[in-house]
Amino acid sequence: MSLLGVAAKRIVTADPARITRENPLGVVENAVVIYDERSISWIGPRGSAANVPIVDYGDRVITPGLVDAHTHAAWTGSRHDEYALRMAGADYRAIANAGGGILSSYRAIESSSEDAIAETLAARLGRMAELGVTTCEVKSGYGLEPDGERKQLRAIARVGKQANLPHVVATYLALHALPPSAKNNRDHYVLRAATSLVPEFASAKLASFVDAYVDENAFTVEEARIVCESARRHGLGVRLHVGQFTDVGGAQLCVDVGARSADHVEHIDAKGIALLATHGIKAVLLPLASFTMRQAPPPVAALRAAGVGLVVASDANPGTAPSESLPLAMALAVRLYEMTPAETILGATRLAAASLGLWGGGLSRPRGALAPGARADLVVWDLPHENAILQPWGTPKTCLVFRDGQPIAGANRG
Repeated sequence: MSLLGVAAKRIVTADPARITRENPLGVVENAVVIYDERSISWIGPRGSAANVPIVDYGDRVITPGLVDAHTHAAWTGSRHDEYALRMAGADYRAIANAGGGILSSYRAIESSSEDAIAETLAARLGRMAELGVTTCEVKSGYGLEPDGERKQLRAIARVGKQANLPHVVATYLALHALPPSAKNNRDHYVLRAATSLVPEFASAKLASFVDAYVDENAFTVEEARIVCESARRHGLGVRLHVGQFTDVGGAQLCVDVGARSADHVEHIDAKGIALLATHGIKAVLLPLASFTMRQAPPPVAALRAAGVGLVVASDANPGTAPSESLPLAMALAVRLYEMTPAETILGATRLAAASLGLWGGGLSRPRGALAPGARADLVVWDLPHENAILQPWGTPKTCLVFRDGQPIAGANRG
């Protein structure tokens, strides 16, 4: 495995070893990243890397590959009609109660083949790679019935084997909505997920995490607890949708079941924030969803003040966040959530990777930052500064996107 290098005016490392109060992203100026197919070996001054072929990208900026830590990207079909209704003032929960929302996507998955789901997901991830994404969490949760969930997770696993796409972290979204068959047998639905499907998907290595939608009109804390405890018994991690519409105690549940992340948290009280902070649980913020849903932002200032790690993700889904663009979510995080550029970039790189178990804890070849020993997931941007990434371009601004040292996207690929 031969060493190669890429150089630029600014290299954003997001490496804790380089971060200071004055340099919150660990930026190294006029530098080069030396890497091979396995990992990064060195980052330092442009002129100090002798005998290594280097491509110099001039006055551009290089960052870690973006990590999208919350998506529902394995969907098929379209919910454009619902979007138009919501923009005209219709309530999301009223649409769902009338058979739309998640149930609409359930019907689309039910009528799609595994091949069709895989092809759609692969194309979507390819477009996300063009936007700088090198790692993407992908949930099931539109299958609802066992066969549908199997179909979604098998499709996700197939796509996850493709080295020319972002690295995939699969999540079994066990409790998303009740299918029509379970309307009169809710307890059985929850127990089947916990006692049958979680063990099955863990054994088949079809998921790394289990998720549940915990909210007033979704699933209760106790229902989610049953599934999450099963996940832990079978070696799977937990991440949870909590507090999107109502705070029903999801933060305490996150603590009780050892969740890595609490996602949405538009509604969370001071006690919940303190719990997340004390237990190191990341808050995954989804500004595209709250923008589309016309919701007030989460209490970002309070989360920040408490020391909660802030992650920014796209929530890519066909209903409430119909976008594949993590950079757009980042732009909205700065504009609508009043996050700083530095915390937004960290929230879409190293902290996002940490929420997925891909950074920290003595991991071999972690993702999410540019540091010796980390995987060579990096983006050369056709931009002069990292802050320019946070402008709402509406178009890819990548020169080259590398996953594990190999180019997978970008205007200069090939």
